[in-house]
Amino acid sequence: MELDDIKTQLKDKLSFDHTGRSQEDIASLLTKKTQSVICKLKKSLRFEIYSGITISLIFWYIGLTSNYPTFNIYFSVFAFLSLGFIGLLIYLLKRTNQLSNNLLPVKNNLYTIVTIIEEFCKRYFQFTMGLLPVCFIFAFVLGYHEQDPIPKMDRLANSLFSSQWKVVVFILVYLGGLSIGVYYFTKWYLKKLYGNYVTQLKACMAELSEE
Repeated sequence: MELDDIKTQLKDKLSFDHTGRSQEDIASLLTKKTQSVICKLKKSLRFEIYSGITISLIFWYIGLTSNYPTFNIYFSVFAFLSLGFIGLLIYLLKRTNQLSNNLLPVKNNLYTIVTIIEEFCKRYFQFTMGLLPVCFIFAFVLGYHEQDPIPKMDRLANSLFSSQWKVVVFILVYLGGLSIGVYYFTKWYLKKLYGNYVTQLKACMAELSEE
């Protein structure tokens, strides 16, 4: 028998098996797959929650124990802001748990979860990039009004730069490089933690839509 004949018979058999299954059968077959993807999604959310708590505690510690008022204010403010972000992650995790455990049709649940995660990733990226200039300006304002100089930083600056313009150039290059790095890192980070799983869930939705 020729190879083309074998392929044709195999295709016909798969088509027959596929059409013999109902929408409920297909949904049941996809349940394990979708639950596996959703579990990985929940794992990513838990990772961010624990990481956020750890970073927040570090910021609080620096903000409360530093001998320099600039550090006290800077890290305390961002430690406070991180609490709101952690709260959002916890809400998102609870929402995902509710949707993955209820009795609504599989496709409806997938669509809702994908919509929520995509919106979250979009706002996450916008917030991160928008926060960069705020951090720069806030740090500059605090540093400008700092009455007590930091000896170690002053010694480092004096040893590296012989004139004021070199300091300005270094700061501009540093801020530009940091912004570009944060941009691409955030893109990669969101894709790694959420984007890949959202793509897999969309594939499950497409399989359901074909029926």
